[in-house]
Amino acid sequence: MATTETAALPHPSRAEMRIDAVLHALADPVRLQIVRELADAPGGIACGTLDLPVGKSTVTHHLRTLREAGVIRTRPEGTSRISTLRRDDLDALYPGLLDGVLAAER
Repeated sequence: MATTETAALPHPSRAEMRIDAVLHALADPVRLQIVRELADAPGGIACGTLDLPVGKSTVTHHLRTLREAGVIRTRPEGTSRISTLRRDDLDALYPGLLDGVLAAER
């Protein structure tokens, strides 16, 4: 039986992703900062290494919101969870959306 630290997390399939959930996930400044950092790290980032202006439980909340919307994929790796941007899925479903969001002024 898998432990909480190593258990796979549920992710929506490409067909289950919805624009309203994606836009909601991208609308928050902290989540947008996470997406920008992930866009610069194609191999992914361990959630504990993100430098964000919020507490650990709030980071967890933001990562869950992004994952449940289909914006990121999170996989267990040892005792860490590595998050990656689901660029291929987002580009296939909503061409230009991610590029526009990432190019917007900070």
